[in-house]
Amino acid sequence: MTLPVIMLPVLDPEIVSFDIGSFHFALRWYALAYVAGFVVAWRWFVSIMSKPSLWATTPPMNPAQAEKLLTWIVVGVIIGGRLGYVLFYNPGYYAANPLDALAIWQGGMSFHGGFAGLIVATVAYCKLNGIPVSGVADTISIVCTPGLFFGRVANFINSELWGAPSDLPWAVVFPTGPASVCPDYWAGACSRHPSQLYEALLEGAIPCVLMAWLVYKRSWLHSPWRTTGLFFAAYGFARFLVEFVRIPDAQFLSETNQAGHVVRLTEDIGLTMGQTLSLPMILIGLTVLAVNFRRRS
Repeated sequence: MTLPVIMLPVLDPEIVSFDIGSFHFALRWYALAYVAGFVVAWRWFVSIMSKPSLWATTPPMNPAQAEKLLTWIVVGVIIGGRLGYVLFYNPGYYAANPLDALAIWQGGMSFHGGFAGLIVATVAYCKLNGIPVSGVADTISIVCTPGLFFGRVANFINSELWGAPSDLPWAVVFPTGPASVCPDYWAGACSRHPSQLYEALLEGAIPCVLMAWLVYKRSWLHSPWRTTGLFFAAYGFARFLVEFVRIPDAQFLSETNQAGHVVRLTEDIGLTMGQTLSLPMILIGLTVLAVNFRRRS
């Protein structure tokens, strides 16, 4: 077996922390990733809206409207992300402990839920202010990708959302992990796919570079919904593929369901929750792209 080249040390999920009486305050890597993602997205969004040359006519928003939209999106992402986790990933626990659904500081956010919250917030703001949704959606599809990258890197630093066991040269030994599903080598530790970094590249970095090139060099914002369709399809495909080398959430694992399938196609083949939620994104994205290119042609 090839030994992994990366031994990840124990990294404190809290960057800085302090106590005031019985209250513990901390700045966590994951929170920093959210803040950095929102700040980068906001500044990039305002920049795109300030460049008429990128648009077929005029930008759909002015910078002041873009700043107000950010507040709506932050609220939508946080509420949607938490509700998505509660409803999709652990409904039984939160049905028995409803107050814990409000404890977002304990962790537990769903990308698909946060994405749904973003959509609702964006559509509501645009409708209330008479702004075309297509141009705003296309811009958000570009500027959100750095945040996806930061979030997955934070998952890696926190040693969470582990990858499946692997003996590839770039496999990683995390200081914590579900030992019960690992081969018992290296003193009980297990080398794994760095699935968090796979997602950081496939969901964040690569789409960011690709869509920036298409927008700035190929004038994709001249075609409403095209960039949105690409984002839906690209994220859906990336998440669907990475799920094959990622450990499902513990609540979906059992002695008779070691793969964590929530949809069974055959006795041995099925879909995880992440794949099930990604399939609609793939279908929507490909449909939007097909209709868009057909109209343009």
